[in-house]
Amino acid sequence: MKYSEIIRAFSGKKILVVGDLILDRYLFGMVTRISPEAPVPIVDVVSESFLLGGSANVANNVISLGGRATVAGVIGKGTAGKVLQNLLAEKAVDTSGVIEDRRPTTVKTRVIAHNQQVVRFDKEDRRKLDGKSLTGMLSYLKEAVAAHDAVVISDYSKGVITATVVEHIMKFARPHTTFVAVDPKVGHFHFYKNVSLVTPNLMEASQGAGVEIRDERSLIKAGKSLILRLSCKSVLITRSEDGMSLFKKVPGKRTIAVEHFPTVAKKVYDVTGAGDTVIATFSLAVAAGASLEQAAVIANHAAGIVVGEVGTATASPERLLAALAATGA
Repeated sequence: MKYSEIIRAFSGKKILVVGDLILDRYLFGMVTRISPEAPVPIVDVVSESFLLGGSANVANNVISLGGRATVAGVIGKGTAGKVLQNLLAEKAVDTSGVIEDRRPTTVKTRVIAHNQQVVRFDKEDRRKLDGKSLTGMLSYLKEAVAAHDAVVISDYSKGVITATVVEHIMKFARPHTTFVAVDPKVGHFHFYKNVSLVTPNLMEASQGAGVEIRDERSLIKAGKSLILRLSCKSVLITRSEDGMSLFKKVPGKRTIAVEHFPTVAKKVYDVTGAGDTVIATFSLAVAAGASLEQAAVIANHAAGIVVGEVGTATASPERLLAALAATGA
């Protein structure tokens, strides 16, 4: 398939995003004085905004690219949960898998003054999902996993993604056909056995594989080690300004193929949310019929778009097509 055909085929593809829903809150203001109570700036807040974060941002990326997204996760019963639900509804994200839990909705609040982050404070409860919430989640996944074209596990270590949840996703997936991708968290790599794809950054790959990545040789060692340790089909290591590297099992052989994709980003202003863009784009591409190599190229171009903007940005099919055309892909 041509890249243009793959991107046009994004339309209507259904991606289930399972993971930690986060509400990103931004407070914008000005600093003109220092507090007399402590040596800290006083921020006069002039505006406030809310954005989708965590697994919700993965779903947002899927929608922006023309796909259909369903989220499965937990929110609290307070105002923050309602704000998050409303933001998801505005993006036309299916929230049938969202469960109200006794824990508060995870909120990351960033205070910005003069285009600089002054402080960030988080409100969260990272206990493992249990009781009725866990039972409800597993019951939902039993029907939902096989009803989607791909599944993204978005692990921000806020309690939703556990070994039990991943095991059930793999149990409910259609054998050999459901693509299951994981955006991993350090300390949880042992959860991700037998998945289709894991997308760590350099630091996560290094710690997950137990290999200090210093050069191409150690990078390749880490990537192959992760595939063998997790018995997964492929690993995509994102390498910031150096692009990304794809490792995959070669069907019918015991070898692992490696391909490097240099960055196509012209400018890097902000890498916030780039990992969400990569896994959303890659999964959509595979669901649309792309090979793993083609999906990596498309995801690399999508990342190149979003890192050139400040904040959690998304790509569109039109911008993606233009970016691919500009590089001759």
